[in-house]
Amino acid sequence: MLHPIDFLALQAIHKSLHDLPGSNFFGSWDFTSDPCNFAGVYCSGDKVIALNLGDPRAGSPGLTGRLDPSIGKLSALAEFTVVPGRVIGSLPETLSHLTNLRFLGVSRNYISGNIPAGLGKLRRLQTLDLSYNQLNGILPWTIGTLPLLTNVILCHNRLSGSVPPFMSQKLTRFDLKLNRLSGSLLPMSLPSSLEYLSLSWNQLTGPVDHLLTRLNRLNYLDLSLNRFTGSLPGNLFRFPIANLQLQRNLFTGPIYPVSQVTIPNVDLSFNRFSGQISPLFSSVQVLYMNNNRFTGQVPGIMVDRLLSANIHVLYLQHNFLTGIAINPAAEIPVRSSLCLQYNCMVLPVQTPCPLKAGKQKSRPTAQCGVWKKKG
Repeated sequence: MLHPIDFLALQAIHKSLHDLPGSNFFGSWDFTSDPCNFAGVYCSGDKVIALNLGDPRAGSPGLTGRLDPSIGKLSALAEFTVVPGRVIGSLPETLSHLTNLRFLGVSRNYISGNIPAGLGKLRRLQTLDLSYNQLNGILPWTIGTLPLLTNVILCHNRLSGSVPPFMSQKLTRFDLKLNRLSGSLLPMSLPSSLEYLSLSWNQLTGPVDHLLTRLNRLNYLDLSLNRFTGSLPGNLFRFPIANLQLQRNLFTGPIYPVSQVTIPNVDLSFNRFSGQISPLFSSVQVLYMNNNRFTGQVPGIMVDRLLSANIHVLYLQHNFLTGIAINPAAEIPVRSSLCLQYNCMVLPVQTPCPLKAGKQKSRPTAQCGVWKKKG
């Protein structure tokens, strides 16, 4: 028999939520029977230990309504999820009472308001997924102190302020993309256990070289569309990353990989990188280096790999490059793309470039004279 407190809490939760048309999740919630047999309710003894609200099948309509504060009375709850739907309102402050909670997933709804700072009391929490909502305000620093966090997924919200340090040495996935976060990241603000890091589409600033040097387990990194500055550590290009997205920042300086780059996709475009292009990038299959300040010759090994179709995309437009050793009669493989437009050279081959590269083939000579001296 379910504990009376849990019984009453489930009744209150039910009253504040409803099935969207086409959903029949609450069809089994008949309080004249044992609630431990309800859809989405899992019990141990006389307590609810997991509550998964809504039909979990892909494409199901989900729920509407609000999350009732009575959720905080389910004292044994270890897992709480809400399927994608149209649940509105704020996250109940009473979630902070759920000290046994390990998994909190309320994504793809219309939750608004602040993330309760009291979530920092949930010392056993491992996964926090509040993505694709309308949450605003700051990301509470108390959450960064949680010792067992493995996944923090807060992307596609309206969070502002700075990113607090996260202490958990178990943290592997950290996704804050598409928010309104600002400020800089401290060198020790994220643990070296990270494997997935996405901070794209924010307003973050400052250098990240000392932070990135430590994150050598990363297999996914996206820092694009921010205002990060400074240089990149050479060892970054040795990490087991499949897709490196650093475009549209304010990064500067030359780039010196410490060994042959084995990352298949690298996007460094729309920054302020300078110096010569390292031949160690010749093994990258999709390489965007356009809209920077690179100088000198395009490495010959890159040309060879492009002509043998090992490089699929090589975008070098809008730099200050002075030459490329390629036969004007050379045929670029059909599945490969090369763009050299708007550099300090007469184009030896005519190749299709994206429309946004403009129509001007070469840079004005006056600009090239200045950068030739700097190069």
